[in-house]
Amino acid sequence: MDGMGCIKMREAKDAEAVLKLSRRLSALAEWVPQGARFADIGTDHALLPVYLASQGRIGFAVAGDVHEGPVNAAKRQVAEAGLQEVVSVRLGDGMSVVAPGEVDTVTIAGMGGSLMARILEQAGERLDGVRTLVLSPHVAENTVRYWLADHSYLISDEKLLEEDGVIYTLIRAEYENDPQEVQAARDRLYDELLLAPSLPKISLGLVYEMGPLLLRNPSEEFHRKWEQEIAKRERVILQLKHATVPEAAEKAAEWEEDVKEIREVLACLRAEKRSSN
Repeated sequence: MDGMGCIKMREAKDAEAVLKLSRRLSALAEWVPQGARFADIGTDHALLPVYLASQGRIGFAVAGDVHEGPVNAAKRQVAEAGLQEVVSVRLGDGMSVVAPGEVDTVTIAGMGGSLMARILEQAGERLDGVRTLVLSPHVAENTVRYWLADHSYLISDEKLLEEDGVIYTLIRAEYENDPQEVQAARDRLYDELLLAPSLPKISLGLVYEMGPLLLRNPSEEFHRKWEQEIAKRERVILQLKHATVPEAAEKAAEWEEDVKEIREVLACLRAEKRSSN
């Protein structure tokens, strides 16, 4: 190795030593396959690509952001780490920063599920060759799960992680090109009988909301998240009951049914846990 190569390696190691990811970003990093050609959409300061590149975990990365400020900060971060040949920082909206076939793994985090689904939907052929999606929507997770199910991406892992008082949802999905396997796996994943016989049936919409794998292996964070969600929905119900518009009463009744079902699911899961101990 020549002197310049030694310097670049030392700079990358120095960057790894000083760069510390949040627990959420660390968890997302664990799901990025070794040797991936990687895109981080909404990269902010490019912490995730720089960390993965400094560890030798990825062969190439695109760090994209729609705002100039984060892009400039990301360029500085990459330059300070000496990783300009590995991490390409680009300004652009969503997946517009990558070319079709350029990457095989994409991470999107730190935004709502509706925006995340829109970015994926608008990606079109830029998702060609993308095998792995590593996602962390902070609201409307069901919107992301619906998009994945409709586009042959099968959820392979889900987890909830609490950091600084916020419970984050993390989802990993893998592309499957066999339509029959997609349908069979989707039927297994989103099974309304997944809690039977303890709970005869759970509505399909709630499976998408709560997470098919999270329901099968609920953590303490899962129970806290949904107790918080019940409290939020009950506040909305109260507001609807005081509203004067004709549709408010009907909407309040719908939300009350949702809360009732969520409570039934949580009670069922707690009973299953007690019986297994």
